[in-house]
Amino acid sequence: VQLQAFGGGLVHTGGSLRLSCATSGIIEPITVMAWHRQAPGKQRELVARITSYGSTNYADSVKGRFTISSDNSKNTVYLQMNSLKPEDTAVYLCAALTSRTNIYWGQGTQVTVSS
Repeated sequence: VQLQAFGGGLVHTGGSLRLSCATSGIIEPITVMAWHRQAPGKQRELVARITSYGSTNYADSVKGRFTISSDNSKNTVYLQMNSLKPEDTAVYLCAALTSRTNIYWGQGTQVTVSS
């Protein structure tokens, strides 16, 4: 099983990034894909999630700025991040929840927003 996250980097405040997470090797159906983030010294938090039906949820701190989407044919989930703020700086990790309630995590990609 592999979840590979791409797209992190260094941007200035107000900038944009698009993260991608491609999954492979997961046999059972994926019911939810999500992006979490973890900043130094802080707990991991849910940023956004999308169900296999396309229903989405966002953390209050990113509503209106981030958009999660998925391409089921490519087993890939995206996170479009606009109007980035320094407090968005974190390692962003993708996760997949399957119909058998297994959770798989990707390795994370660093997002740094400079002020």
